[in-house]
Amino acid sequence: MKRALIVSKTESGIKAISSLLSGEGFSDVACTVSADDAKLRLSSFGFDLVVINTPLDSEPGLEFALYCAKKTKAAVLLIVKQEKAMEAFGIVSSFGVLVISKPLNKQLFHHYVSFAQGFRERFFSQNDEAEKLKTELEEMKVIGRAKLLLIQCLSMTEQQAHSYIEHQAMNMRKSKLDIAKQVIRTYQN
Repeated sequence: MKRALIVSKTESGIKAISSLLSGEGFSDVACTVSADDAKLRLSSFGFDLVVINTPLDSEPGLEFALYCAKKTKAAVLLIVKQEKAMEAFGIVSSFGVLVISKPLNKQLFHHYVSFAQGFRERFFSQNDEAEKLKTELEEMKVIGRAKLLLIQCLSMTEQQAHSYIEHQAMNMRKSKLDIAKQVIRTYQN
């Protein structure tokens, strides 16, 4: 189920955007008129998309768009008056916020939503991959430290230390990381 949050100070803006989003397959659409209320909702629920129809009551909407881009995993669309579009683009585009100028065009809105969702998925899949690689690197560092301690304290070769950790992991049905941590606790001064 795709979830969206619409932030617009006008009821007509909320209705128009809701209609466009239902055509895009968003079955769960929350609406609010203020950035403060939207921040509360964002902290409580996970949204796939945030659509901000500017200006908002308390601010022009640019700061809130940046807040959404920095603090959430949602794709962010910022709808602005045509004469403000280039200025808004210059401020928010480097944060991954897409800027759409008014009046809304159904086909253009479809393309922006599709692009935003594709960009979001790609970004977070790459982010997940980077986190996985970071975890693997940290594990390799711990295992390497354990091997070094085995070499220094028990006069093993690198291959013997490697084999020792692998065999202990198999025999004890633990991960190599757990065995490496155990070796470090045992032999570290």
